Amino acid sequence: MSLNAESTAFRSALEVIRAVEPRVADAIGAELADQRESLKLIASENYASPATLLAMGNWFSDKYAEGTVGRRFYAGCQNVDTVEALAAEHARELFGASHAYVQPHSGIDANLVAFWAILADRVESPALKKAQVRQVNDLTEADWFALRRELGNQRMLGMSLDAGGHLTHGFRPNISGKMFDQRSYGTDPATGLVDYDKVAEAAREFKPLILVAGYSAYPRKVNFRIMREIADSVGATFMVDMAHFAGLVAGKVFTGDFDPVPHAHIVTTTTHKSLRGPRGGMVLCGPELADQVDRGCPMVLGGPLPHVMAAKAVALAEARRPDFADYAQRIVDNAQALAEGLTRRGAKLVTGGTDNHLVLIDVTGYGLTGRQAEQALLDSGIVTNRNSVPQDPNGAWYTSGIRIGTPALTSRGLGVAEMDQTAELIHTVLSQTTSGESKAKYVLDPALADKVSKQANELLAGFPLYPAVDLG
Repeated sequence: MSLNAESTAFRSALEVIRAVEPRVADAIGAELADQRESLKLIASENYASPATLLAMGNWFSDKYAEGTVGRRFYAGCQNVDTVEALAAEHARELFGASHAYVQPHSGIDANLVAFWAILADRVESPALKKAQVRQVNDLTEADWFALRRELGNQRMLGMSLDAGGHLTHGFRPNISGKMFDQRSYGTDPATGLVDYDKVAEAAREFKPLILVAGYSAYPRKVNFRIMREIADSVGATFMVDMAHFAGLVAGKVFTGDFDPVPHAHIVTTTTHKSLRGPRGGMVLCGPELADQVDRGCPMVLGGPLPHVMAAKAVALAEARRPDFADYAQRIVDNAQALAEGLTRRGAKLVTGGTDNHLVLIDVTGYGLTGRQAEQALLDSGIVTNRNSVPQDPNGAWYTSGIRIGTPALTSRGLGVAEMDQTAELIHTVLSQTTSGESKAKYVLDPALADKVSKQANELLAGFPLYPAVDLG
């Protein structure tokens, strides 16, 4: 029997790898097998297409290409120029942005590019130039304090970590919390929703240089028009980190006030998660910040990764196809069905539901910590991640929540009916798990875990992962 192109490509690649280091080839094959058998509900993960995956394994990996299209510090980058220009073109067209910078290696890198671009655009200080040539790891807390003071003690206002924000929005152990005098806005204790009047009040009092919106564990839409009005009222630059919901913007599920691109001065994102591309980052902005953003390398980034930019171009081209809009809508439909199924079974959800791709379960209702719940579900073939909930009594390590998302299962073809079955499996495990003698230990009957794992496999059997790929 003749093999299709995908099977031939991946089989051949593994044969070549196995000839050099068979253990790596075995690990790659095992990873595919594990992903095929796991009910993957991690909101930040997805499955890239075979074309996207294959675009990363090629000769572009061998190229240095510091600089930008047509302005490289290395010769022989004409083909890198082609793929970077294509990725940027697809990004601009997909999101309606005037400028796209596709070099960042990750979402954190994209945020760093944005922060320094804003500083360079808004602040004139010799300290900024000094910091760019020093090793960041060599800077002490006193150095950071002096740098912030020389930069005018610039301020950032972003969503707090326990309310659903990201560690790069000013969390103190992260570099964003060292670069800026930072304050966080939370959510309404009664509803779990962003209180825009409170955000406006905090902005008037704190007067930040940068107002950051976006989230990693907030299950609702954000009104970016209102947030821009708040930023304008205090003269702040409005930045949106849409890493988690970029696919919903690309698929036109989030439009109008809920599409950040027309409202923000600068937008950052990853290219995986709901966008279903390779691991990487991207920055979108208007012409006023374009020159500063394009200095991301060498200001913040090392050399760009041309093979990943090639994969970004492929994934962004896929996202411009009409069927991607249907996919994006199904992500939200599935998340809402999953939330409804969990609520009907008695689970406590932060904000009571979802408008996007993720659901946040407060597992204290089951008498568990997030860490206990995460591991019990993993024992049962359900992959999730623990996450803080607003005003979390268990802190950021043990947590009181479980974050689940539907992009990956939607990529496999699961629909609303399967989400109800998934809710049943999750509830079964959590309701039958009891807390142990510590916040990490728990008790779960192995027979039940095995039963649920088999049920999860039966559910997934009708929705094979990479059905065109047969490794033999």
